[in-house]
Amino acid sequence: MRVEVRLFATLAVFLPPDGRDGAAELEIPEGSTVTDVARHLGIPPDLARVVLVNGRDIGSEAPLASRDVVTIFPPLAGGAG
Repeated sequence: MRVEVRLFATLAVFLPPDGRDGAAELEIPEGSTVTDVARHLGIPPDLARVVLVNGRDIGSEAPLASRDVVTIFPPLAGGAG
């Protein structure tokens, strides 16, 4: 099945060579999860990240569906002190 992956900021280096503008389409096996996609892209498992699927937080182990959009941000920092 195919999913679209969007990587932002420092994570963009993990896009496949055919990725453009921070996004790429991936062919992944049925039943794959966000964790599987991150592993496929070579994103280190200990690298904290914020992940959305179709604009929603569904958790890293929920199975993806064909044509889902997986958006991965690096850790966010800042805010009022």
